[in-house]
Amino acid sequence: MGIISAGAHRALDFIVVLAFAVAPTLFGMTGRSAMLAYALAVVHLLVTLLTHVPGRERRPIPYSAHGIIELLVGLALVCVPILRHWTAGARTFYIGIGVAILLVWLLTPYRERATVSTSAGAPLA
Repeated sequence: MGIISAGAHRALDFIVVLAFAVAPTLFGMTGRSAMLAYALAVVHLLVTLLTHVPGRERRPIPYSAHGIIELLVGLALVCVPILRHWTAGARTFYIGIGVAILLVWLLTPYRERATVSTSAGAPLA
């Protein structure tokens, strides 16, 4: 669809990092489900900081690859609590954050627009 801009998407990524970091406390998670949340907070922060957002300085991860990562992570987050038979807070959080990530993925245009200059100097989009 493409209604979330790259800048807005980046801001949402930082909110997701915060959500992963505070989820164990808010949802009463312990053990593996809590450790997974903390690990995902770190990984999501690193991916966000290393992603080249269109219109910003170059970074090693292309914006389109960021989109693929989010699609795969979103799908995994919806499936893991079901397959692992997690209950209560862990199940609610992971399915909810997975659905949220998939919605953001659906609403974000991940293609970087290339500009090509014509001989007259006007850029083509």
